[in-house]
Amino acid sequence: MQVLAGPLLRRMTADRLTLWLMTTESVKLDLTLLQNDAILLTLKTHQIAKYHTQLKAGDGLFINLLDIALENTLPTSQPIHYDLRLNGLDWTYWAEDLVYPNQPLPFFIIQPNINKILHGSCRKPHHPSKDGLLRVDELLQDTAPSDWPSVLMMSGDQIYADDVAAPMLWAIHQLIPRLRMPDEKLPCAEINSSHQLHKTTAYYYARETLLPENKQNRGMIDQVFGGVRKPVFTTDTAQNHLISLAEVFAMYALVWSPKGWDLIFEKGGISVPPGLSDEHEAIFTKQIPIIEDFVKGLPKVRRSLAHLPVAMIFDDHDITDDWNLTAAWEDAAYNHDFSARIIGNALLGYLMCQGWGNAPEHFSNELIHEIQTVLIQPGKKHHDELLHKLFYFSNWNYTWQTTPPLVVLDTRTHRWRSEKSLEKPSGLMDWEALTDLQQQLKGLEAVILVSPAPIFGVKLIESVQRVFTWFGQSLMVDAENWMAHPGSAYTLVNMFRHNKTPQNFVILSGDVHYSFVYDIQLRGNKQGSDLWQITSSGIKNEFPKRLLGIFDRLNRWLYSPRSPLNWFTRRRSMKVIPHKPETSDNGKRLLNASGVSLVSLNKDGSPSTVIQLCSDGRDIHFRLSEQDATWE
Repeated sequence: MQVLAGPLLRRMTADRLTLWLMTTESVKLDLTLLQNDAILLTLKTHQIAKYHTQLKAGDGLFINLLDIALENTLPTSQPIHYDLRLNGLDWTYWAEDLVYPNQPLPFFIIQPNINKILHGSCRKPHHPSKDGLLRVDELLQDTAPSDWPSVLMMSGDQIYADDVAAPMLWAIHQLIPRLRMPDEKLPCAEINSSHQLHKTTAYYYARETLLPENKQNRGMIDQVFGGVRKPVFTTDTAQNHLISLAEVFAMYALVWSPKGWDLIFEKGGISVPPGLSDEHEAIFTKQIPIIEDFVKGLPKVRRSLAHLPVAMIFDDHDITDDWNLTAAWEDAAYNHDFSARIIGNALLGYLMCQGWGNAPEHFSNELIHEIQTVLIQPGKKHHDELLHKLFYFSNWNYTWQTTPPLVVLDTRTHRWRSEKSLEKPSGLMDWEALTDLQQQLKGLEAVILVSPAPIFGVKLIESVQRVFTWFGQSLMVDAENWMAHPGSAYTLVNMFRHNKTPQNFVILSGDVHYSFVYDIQLRGNKQGSDLWQITSSGIKNEFPKRLLGIFDRLNRWLYSPRSPLNWFTRRRSMKVIPHKPETSDNGKRLLNASGVSLVSLNKDGSPSTVIQLCSDGRDIHFRLSEQDATWE
């Protein structure tokens, strides 16, 4: 028996515990909680069964969620060791390196008061930087548990379904036969079977030729791509786009744990498959050491995720690039059976591997039963019917009732379509969703608000996106920012101005592949909220260094405090105060370094320190004092 991935700690409170894991066979669970060798709770198999949901995705793949409602509350701010046994076997049999040195068992700490929080996004396995999640493990190992952060917030692009390195796709195809998942019939003219898709390398670096051409909205494609045939999906890295449900599940197993790789490497390391062109073979060979280095760090990644509660939310690359960016994109993508299946499979994978653990109560028993039916016989009519239901699912957003509350936004499926043109960017949340958010925030003193894309981004980059949008090419520059849609921008700013919304907003974001800290103050409103935009991206990804340097410099010149250009932005009623990283030279405000951000909060919910824990080992502080700030 193998634990392919996990256990991952998800929502953990004093009266409810949620854990997730993937296994290669059906398991019965036992759980014992201990504190200082004293038993706090024991749940035998027959007692834990009502809290344990297990879905069979293949003869060798089972996805498990434990969502335990406790009769007696657990102590907070203290280590609680957990002995999770699978078919009677403890961690030494299925994850021999899961435990930190000098500890008998893995453990967790319930910290309802968030004094520290880790966050990051954008973890692309084949990016040449180190994995930022290794800094999480290092922090936990080197820090006294009493000083651990409360939660790790992963704010999007936990996988790149639309940008897969060929060595990773090769590994996925080696693992799938071990999982023994049923064949999925595909609505594709050239390959109509997932088993056929997984066995051939003919479409390595060529999967975009399988994707449907956008015939319904040809005008948009002609305008954006100069008349060249392009698929519905707009990403320029779709050559190895994940397609089948099996590929999605295998990807999750391979980015969160070393166990799937252990199964693959029983017969040796990554090998170049036959049939590649010389050019593609060279690319494949170059990426092998990057993937192998990524794999070496996975034991520590698994260990950290087994000790620290993890909150997650999707962004576009968890599904596909430009997901729901414009109404025209939606009409094209969802009105073709094959593209809808690809999007839906990735969304179902997100539900099972990420969304489920955020708020299990959002997913009814009826829905889980439907999912199990599809997993047994994928590719049939009920598969597409389930995916269609997920496209209209409205509860991806969630709140963890911490202090301050952790409010996580769905900025992908509640889009506010442009009233002027189907090709203009949609608002990241529609009026109804923003109104619901405002009602939820009323009366709170402080809140940690998670928006995958920054609410307050770099003005120059937003202006460039606005120019491209004016020419009808919003997809070319990924023009999805909160200020791109006038309705959502106006509603959002009014929400911040409302006298009953929190005094302190800490907004955590990712997406952009660089990091920055802004303090935003509302002009002419003495009672206005104090807004902090803290962006950390990516965990394993970076912006092109030279280009970001140019953007940073031009932004400081063109949008200086006295620049009249500020009054042509939708943030003209605000003062934006950038806080520079301590390594900044020549006034740079944008930090281009993969890693994760560690944010410490004051008692009132405002940030006291922001540190980027860089994957290369550096700890870079952002200067939060007023004398180090520069007004825009």
